[in-house]
Amino acid sequence: MPLKSEGVSKPKAFLYGALSGIVEPIAAIITILLISVVTPILPYLLSFAAGAMIYVVVEELIPESQAGKHSNIGTMGVALGFVIMMILDVALG
Repeated sequence: MPLKSEGVSKPKAFLYGALSGIVEPIAAIITILLISVVTPILPYLLSFAAGAMIYVVVEELIPESQAGKHSNIGTMGVALGFVIMMILDVALG
């Protein structure tokens, strides 16, 4: 839709959209072929992905946290709060 609104033809916009998603099945096939290597490090990969998603949510979906001169304080506050929550979960769990 953004490409179409910028004047790109409908078939070309569809082709670009399809090409942008082609990396997912390719990466899935590579992961399946390397499952014995990936399995031991899977928890670390998943935790990295979860952290990246939390960062994206804080940075992009909560615009008020990025207003003002010190915009990184909101992001650091969320990260610190998450760390405290995890410590309490493990300690009291």
